[in-house]
Amino acid sequence: MNDATPSEAGQTVRLEVARTSPDGADTGRRDVFDVPYDDRTSVLDALQWVKDHADPTLTFRWSCKMAVCGSCGVMVNGRPVLGCETFVRGYRTSGLVVEPLAHAEVLRDLVVDTDTFLGKLAAVQPWLVPDGATRLPLVDAPAPVAGAGAVDEAADPLTADGDDALRAHGPASGHRQTPGELAAFRGFAECIDCMLCYAACPQLDVAPDFLGPAVVATARRWDEDSRDAGELDRADVLDTEFGAWPCIQVGACTQVCPKGVDPARALRDAQRVATDTWDARERRRTT
Repeated sequence: MNDATPSEAGQTVRLEVARTSPDGADTGRRDVFDVPYDDRTSVLDALQWVKDHADPTLTFRWSCKMAVCGSCGVMVNGRPVLGCETFVRGYRTSGLVVEPLAHAEVLRDLVVDTDTFLGKLAAVQPWLVPDGATRLPLVDAPAPVAGAGAVDEAADPLTADGDDALRAHGPASGHRQTPGELAAFRGFAECIDCMLCYAACPQLDVAPDFLGPAVVATARRWDEDSRDAGELDRADVLDTEFGAWPCIQVGACTQVCPKGVDPARALRDAQRVATDTWDARERRRTT
């Protein structure tokens, strides 16, 4: 979008923005702007125009402008979207009402707190949990350089005893996966943690402690990974009052996902796994 004023651009759209200050003084305030646009103007572009030309105090998040970082999520006319891939041209008649994402604490204007979400995400161990009985093959430590002085092995992490020192150089070979094994989790791996699914989920109105769609989808991403051995640990987290069970399969999360992830399926699978692994988890707890 160019830097023309509304009168120079020839066409403008009505942009109404919800405002909130850190001290809560502006809660409920709405500011309205006439923003110039063309067919390529995104909601994020429109917000940036307001910041550059009308109100420099307007606060919102963005980073990549390519629907990868997930940081520009907002509510537009009541629907959670990414500002960078939602175009103003679709609202030329109705105008836009831009608000912060639902079901999240608002810090300022369109910026919401992500700490609660990240805390929930950490609870499901969103990383590869290796099988404790499996040890990756490790490369040897580098050979001493010719002519170099004696090396103090206790002080040099490259020659000190223990796998951790060698592991820093990487495995000699990694786990191999078939195309089918990759396909099993790849869909869930597309999640960009944009929190749109949280804004869309009606269950968070009645169960704010619900782990939520993206967290469960991420848990299932690792559970489905053939290299991972953490399914039972994650099932202990998901099989709780606010784990996977608050989901009643409305499916709004899947409908708004900008990357085509299916969190509703992940939640359905997590509920099944929680049931199927109950005996195994009980035996593990009693042994």
